[in-house]
Amino acid sequence: MLALTPEGAQALIGDKGYDSDAFVRAIEARDRDAVIPPRSHRTKLREVDGFVYKERHLIECFFNPIQHYRRIFSRHEKTSRNYMGMLRFVSTLIWLR
Repeated sequence: MLALTPEGAQALIGDKGYDSDAFVRAIEARDRDAVIPPRSHRTKLREVDGFVYKERHLIECFFNPIQHYRRIFSRHEKTSRNYMGMLRFVSTLIWLR
């Protein structure tokens, strides 16, 4: 997961499932902010930027309508170039609704 972060990214946003000390340390070792809310059973709570974490909701809401297009969710396109083109096409269709 850390290999997928772009070089210009300043933070990695995740849900509570990614809240582990080793994972957070690995993110911070790469000079990124870990925007992961702590689980409820933690004794030492970590500060989380709520404004940045709300951006995750926009991404999650974007994936829901994309999954209604069969070519996207089942990855019919063989090359990444064609898949990205289809993803852009579907994104445009959703945006124009």
